[in-house]
Amino acid sequence: MKKETESERRIIRCAIYTRKSTEEGLDQEFNSLDAQREAAENFIASQSQEGWKVIPTHYDDGGYSGGNVDRPAMKRLLEDIAAAKIDCVVVYKVDRLSRSLLDFSKIMETFDNHGVSFVSVTQQFNTTHSMGRLTLNILLSFAQFEREIIGERIRDKIAAQRRRGKWAGGVPVLGYDVDRSGPSPKLVVNADEAAKVRRIFGLYLEMESMTPVVEELDRRGWCLKSWKTKSGKTRGGKPFDKSSLHTMLTNPTYIGRIKHKTQTFKGEHTPIIDQKLFDDVAAMMRSHARGGGNHLVNKYQALLKGLIYCPACNYSMVHNVARRGAKVYRYYTCVTAIKRGRRYCPSPSLPAADIEAAVVDQIRCVADDPGLRRDVLEQSSKRCEAELAELKTQRTQLTQRLNHQHDQMKHLGISNEVGTSDSERLAALHQEVARIIESLEIVDGEINRLTAEQIDERDVNAAFSDFGNVWNELNIREKSAVLTLLISRIEFDADESSLSISMHPAGIKTFSAEATDKQETNS
Repeated sequence: MKKETESERRIIRCAIYTRKSTEEGLDQEFNSLDAQREAAENFIASQSQEGWKVIPTHYDDGGYSGGNVDRPAMKRLLEDIAAAKIDCVVVYKVDRLSRSLLDFSKIMETFDNHGVSFVSVTQQFNTTHSMGRLTLNILLSFAQFEREIIGERIRDKIAAQRRRGKWAGGVPVLGYDVDRSGPSPKLVVNADEAAKVRRIFGLYLEMESMTPVVEELDRRGWCLKSWKTKSGKTRGGKPFDKSSLHTMLTNPTYIGRIKHKTQTFKGEHTPIIDQKLFDDVAAMMRSHARGGGNHLVNKYQALLKGLIYCPACNYSMVHNVARRGAKVYRYYTCVTAIKRGRRYCPSPSLPAADIEAAVVDQIRCVADDPGLRRDVLEQSSKRCEAELAELKTQRTQLTQRLNHQHDQMKHLGISNEVGTSDSERLAALHQEVARIIESLEIVDGEINRLTAEQIDERDVNAAFSDFGNVWNELNIREKSAVLTLLISRIEFDADESSLSISMHPAGIKTFSAEATDKQETNS
């Protein structure tokens, strides 16, 4: 009888937590948060004989996602639990607390550490038993699944809107305003900004380069689109740079198209730029684009950009010019020396024409000398084998880690009792297994690539058999592309006056195939 009296006297301080993912309807007199709280208060009242009492503090997160715990009311709740102000947390449904299994496990562990129980009004569970925890985790897994499904539906809706030419949101662009007066937002032409957009396209055709256009826009004080968010905050309005200018000049919105991933669809909005002007700008940008994937086409005809490295500090050597009167001198200079000064790099600048000629001559020697071709084959094979051996070792280590993680998951799975820390550990193991599998796929892809790139004597002979004649027929862009294809790295040691060239096995194989095709075509 005495124990029963003590039980009746014991007060259980109950905190009610409510959450709604969106702010829609929160301004109503009786909203979703009020409904959740009323249901929780009624449940607590039904347990009054057990000493349950509602604490006056409200923990309401309106307009916050359950996908994370970065919520103000949730933070206050956890702080008050740590301060021993709460004995029990009551929610309307489990997913109001969290939709993330990992976050939920961490929250439950915090509850356990401070002796706080957890109750769901519509899904009553006893969190002191392993079966109750297991059921909660299963339920929460479905809540997380539901959240991911909602995300997929939103992405599908956006894709469908763009396929029909509708503007599906995003950052507004210069030249258009967003009209939200109808059932769905639409892009409408802003006449003043549209005139600026047309002039910017025209400036690029006149100046034929991004840098002078950016400088001219800065001189005129023209900036990117400025707009206000729903909350009244101003966004955008920054000055143009080369990146933002490139984005504008390649944006199909200006010709009345809506882009979705790699496709474009006819839009509902009015175009600002005509197709011919857009195509002319695109053609000029392609003509000024990087040739061979890495090399900027330039009037000084630099062949080794991106290929030659400083042996002293292992940084690339960039092409630059010096003028003395009408004479132009070309050099390759270490990046360290350019950025930090000569005293930080002992390597001298290299005369561009001389080093380019030396590289080409060395390739010609390889083409004419069977012994040197065998050396190239041996060098490439050793390099390929070393990389394959390293990748296979890495694959073995990853496989061992994967087996170890699976063993741990199996051990947790057959455990009779599943505690909060075990649930968290299981979720962490699932994430680690996913990361290991992803790493294995990358390593397997690299192994397959290197295996396919391995070359033999026929590849080397075919690639270099007619190099001299082929080289003499190429223009400067094609010569640059060939060197990029064949060479992975060049180093010149000024002290030793030695030139070291590392070949691309994949490039040799590709060049060999092209040379073979050309011979077959000619025959």
